[in-house]
Amino acid sequence: NDGDDVPITWLPRDRRYAEKLATPDTSVADLIGDVDPIRVAEGRYLSDELTIHYGLIPRVNRGIMAINELPDLPERIQVALFNILEERDVQIRGYQIRLPLDLLLVATANPEDYTHRGRIVSPLKDRFGTQVRTHYPETLGDEISIMDQEARTPPPTAVPVKIPPFMKEILAALTAELRRSPQINQRSGVSVRYSIGNVETLAAAAVRRAARTGEQEAVPRVVDLPAVLSGSEGRVEFDAIEEGREEEILHRALRNAELEVFRRRLSGFDFAPIVARFEGGFAAQTSDLTSAQEFLSQFGDLPGLAKLLGRMGIEEESPGLAASALEFALEGLHLSRRLNKDAGERPGQVSYEGPDPRPR
Repeated sequence: NDGDDVPITWLPRDRRYAEKLATPDTSVADLIGDVDPIRVAEGRYLSDELTIHYGLIPRVNRGIMAINELPDLPERIQVALFNILEERDVQIRGYQIRLPLDLLLVATANPEDYTHRGRIVSPLKDRFGTQVRTHYPETLGDEISIMDQEARTPPPTAVPVKIPPFMKEILAALTAELRRSPQINQRSGVSVRYSIGNVETLAAAAVRRAARTGEQEAVPRVVDLPAVLSGSEGRVEFDAIEEGREEEILHRALRNAELEVFRRRLSGFDFAPIVARFEGGFAAQTSDLTSAQEFLSQFGDLPGLAKLLGRMGIEEESPGLAASALEFALEGLHLSRRLNKDAGERPGQVSYEGPDPRPR
């Protein structure tokens, strides 16, 4: 049998999957195919099927074809997909040739109430066998898991990056706070990409400090969070509000997120030894360029620090993690109105003082 001599080739995973981002200029030739004028110019007749240049869909036969942002695909291109989904074959121009396809066609689209850029024509929507509606992560744990999976933090070639769990919780809580805010356009939404980008920004801020101060590890702290807000205004769509209030809304959301994590993590903890350190006019200075060792050295042998680290689940002896936990506790005490916080002389510099600060 001549068929026994047909060579069999194993197709690796990358050749069994193709993806196309739908754009207004996507053509039928891109997805299905068209006549190749070069082959015609070489001397072939138009009646010759070898003049066909196949698009992405026929080339991924026995594989998976994904079309992202399907509503952005022009309607005439969507109509061209009818036959593929219904008859499972490809028809190009006036050729009688038919190619029975064995593939899985997957398409993604934002919910209809999230976008006005386009729509999916009804006959095409009916031809999809299954519709899966996704949603934002319902818990902070799910949000953090996605952040850990997708975020591209700086490689630990020179300085290892250690992001404390409570800092990730603050970022996840910030995203959740914005999703609940009436000042944020919820039709556009606040996607998980916002959380992922915030993790990357936070890690970059810690690496910057480590490079400037010579620290052996890069550990994000509360003082790095303003860097996250700096990049938020262009990634979050606000509803019609008074111009200039965007920064205020973001800062309020961040304070709420910090307080939420502080109460969940340290509710019932005895802060009396730490608060007592601020009696008598003591003030702790910190900034985005203050090293962990420099920050901790202001407190000396601080009573209650070991218990705080134990409560925060920090077992590793790391000045960076200790400074991050202590700074988080001081910020929580400030938001709970047990400490005062003043801005320093330059942006990124703050001072924590006792409830009765020194007269100025």
